Amino acid sequence: MKVSDYVLQRLREWEVDHVFAYAGDGINGLLAAWGRAENRPKFVQARHEEMAAFEAVGYAKFSGKAGVCAATSGPGAIHLLNGLYDAKLDHVPVVAIAGQTNRSAMGGSYQQEIDLLSLYKDVAADFCEMVTVPEQLPNVLDRAMRTAYTKRTVTAVIIPADVQELDYSPPTHAFKMVPSSLGLPAYAPVPAEADIVRAAEVLNSGEKAAILIGQGARGARAQVEVVAETLGAGVAKALLGKDVLPDDLPYVTGAIGLLGTRPSYEMMRDCDTLLVVGSSFPYSQFLPEFDQARAVQIDIDPHMIGLRYPFEVNLVGDASATLTALLPRLKRKKHGAWRTKIEKDNARWREVMQRRAAVDAHPINPEYVVHTLDALLPDNVILTADSGSAANWYARHLRMRGTMRGSISGTLATMGPGVPYAIGAKFASPGRPAVAIVGDGAMQMNGMAELITAAKYWQEWEDPRLIIAVLNNQDLNQVTWEMRAMSGAPQFLPSQALPDVPYADFARSIGLGGARVEKPGEVEAAWHRALGADRPFVIDFCTDPDVPPIPPHATREQAEAMVSSIVKGDSDRGGVIKQGIKAKVQEMLPGHRHRDDRPGTRESR
Repeated sequence: MKVSDYVLQRLREWEVDHVFAYAGDGINGLLAAWGRAENRPKFVQARHEEMAAFEAVGYAKFSGKAGVCAATSGPGAIHLLNGLYDAKLDHVPVVAIAGQTNRSAMGGSYQQEIDLLSLYKDVAADFCEMVTVPEQLPNVLDRAMRTAYTKRTVTAVIIPADVQELDYSPPTHAFKMVPSSLGLPAYAPVPAEADIVRAAEVLNSGEKAAILIGQGARGARAQVEVVAETLGAGVAKALLGKDVLPDDLPYVTGAIGLLGTRPSYEMMRDCDTLLVVGSSFPYSQFLPEFDQARAVQIDIDPHMIGLRYPFEVNLVGDASATLTALLPRLKRKKHGAWRTKIEKDNARWREVMQRRAAVDAHPINPEYVVHTLDALLPDNVILTADSGSAANWYARHLRMRGTMRGSISGTLATMGPGVPYAIGAKFASPGRPAVAIVGDGAMQMNGMAELITAAKYWQEWEDPRLIIAVLNNQDLNQVTWEMRAMSGAPQFLPSQALPDVPYADFARSIGLGGARVEKPGEVEAAWHRALGADRPFVIDFCTDPDVPPIPPHATREQAEAMVSSIVKGDSDRGGVIKQGIKAKVQEMLPGHRHRDDRPGTRESR
């Protein structure tokens, strides 16, 4: 048995089923071992190492298991980095295996020699090791896997090419040998009882409770629902926690922040008590004023506790176990005006979203594209979205229900993971449909090449449906709007304008399905066609770049900056003014409170 054979055997013993990778001579020993192991775990060939890392992140997010990716030395290892940082910042367990030049060449400025230990020391700060003798295994692999799982982070194992070819010999019962063992025991830490009592006192003290949940609350859905009912609270969701609670619960106000909803904004603006569970939502300006609410945070990671807000009580523990311990000490509150307001505001917001989706645009309103999909989604679908304006529509128009799952690049907010995330999801759950909402910039950057990966593997999936919806507005749209709203600068066409690419034609050319949609009347039929397809399907939606991703509370400064960009000669100024007015008017129509009104004042009619 070679070292490379043992590496794959140990991964199998850790129940690793897939490794997302790209070949190179720095991992030739591993590739040969894969041949001897009859491709177990399965080698999934991406088009690029960055995509392999993104697919490992998507696999980890939607399977609950560690994602594993592999790359050759030098450029291959470098290419993994963006996907690995995406995993690190979103607290996702991913293990990277990288090749390295032969030990005899190290330090000799040899071809493709990179100091990988230095390169990876930040992204894999919790565990990054290079194997130089066979006896380091299995300890190095076991610690990489266990650390990735327990700290929900990135770890890295670097194996020089010549070490991969050595005969494997295990550590012995001797001095300076480090034996190891398999296994990841389950544990659910609970805070001290005194801290639970203090937290209950804070939460019982208020009359207007708000809850914010993130992905760390995913295993505590039932407990969060009971706490919300007990406190008469509304529940807002950080973007990575979008799939933690279903959106058909009347008190779930949806996303929070720049991509969030008006009800979430108003709930945080007016609450007197705040409970944050499993979230490190970074934008404190969307949380209550610092002297407004008494607050409690629950997080399993002590390094992430106490961030973002002056919490009165910080509870370090598993969300489910901690809420279970907290619940008996909470006093049931009557569902009065506070809860009624939340539910009414929520219902009104859904009407606003429906009206905004119905606003005419040229050629198609992107909000209409995504809003139409909402009612058609299977209850077991897996959703991904790319960074950019597509994330706005994903956050606001797609409502979670049933066993739906969804995720985006939350903290790194990197461009281009939408399609590879969906591919990783299909390997995690081959019997479930997947839908990716991506912008044309992201599609040109990463998505088109990864369609080739989908074409290579889709016939192995139990449910072949992988739908990629491209919002084709020929503009790097999110950056354009950020220039207008934050810098007061007009659109800079040399940086923002994108070529019109026949995405659906390309999909069909490699054996996938595809359709181009240029009229609003064609949108719903295209979704039906894609959802009924017997293979992956690309829909090229020609959308209007002037439809604004208006935040839930547009500040005076943002409005002034927008006017400034138009005065300075924005290339789309006519469309920007028209679409902005039409979108904002939907919030002023009957049935919705004007943004400057406060509870207890006369509503705008």
